[in-house]
Amino acid sequence: MKTRSYNQLCGLAIALDIVGERWTMLIIRELIGGPQRFTDLMVGLPGISTNLLTERLKGLEQQGVIARRTLPPPAASTVYTLTPVGQALKPALLELGNWGSQFVGEADAACQMLHLGSYTLTPQTFFRPALAQGVDKTYALHIGGETQTVRIVAGTIDVWQGEPAHPDMALHAEVPVYLGLLTRQIDPQVALTDGLVCVDGDEAELFRYITLCGMPTDE
Repeated sequence: MKTRSYNQLCGLAIALDIVGERWTMLIIRELIGGPQRFTDLMVGLPGISTNLLTERLKGLEQQGVIARRTLPPPAASTVYTLTPVGQALKPALLELGNWGSQFVGEADAACQMLHLGSYTLTPQTFFRPALAQGVDKTYALHIGGETQTVRIVAGTIDVWQGEPAHPDMALHAEVPVYLGLLTRQIDPQVALTDGLVCVDGDEAELFRYITLCGMPTDE
């Protein structure tokens, strides 16, 4: 399928020519947290066809936004990863996610809940660096069978796949509960009292994490 173009000498139009097609930004969202196999991308993008995913990946690779590489044995799997050009889109994704979060409450009830990897940007979107000055913490998120590391230090945040060596807190929960905490629909104390979450380490770190990475309140 031939890619349509706005044919305008404008940075925004050119950017949309590259990443404005349906599913393209969501593919980049999936790759923000780290390399993904084709099958991993299919899981994180329910509703996309294999042919369309193949087409979008090919286009992004041709534009230098993503690259393919083969993992060393015993995995020996082909994975897709963002290039520096692709990683440069992260601030734009964070801003779009923050803008879109105001409409989450209006989302169709039929909208699908995704897996943890699809929400890698969520705590980064809500992160408040002003409150994190002087903080040096590492958190392990065990959510819905997946694990991520959240590292907060001196007003910065990074999130990646995998288990940290010495986390200050490990949070165990299902995806709906985790999202409920981040969006302030579930109170952390209620989640602890009702057994919706399990925390390894100081429970106060759960409250700190939600304060720093949860949706800002009006308070």
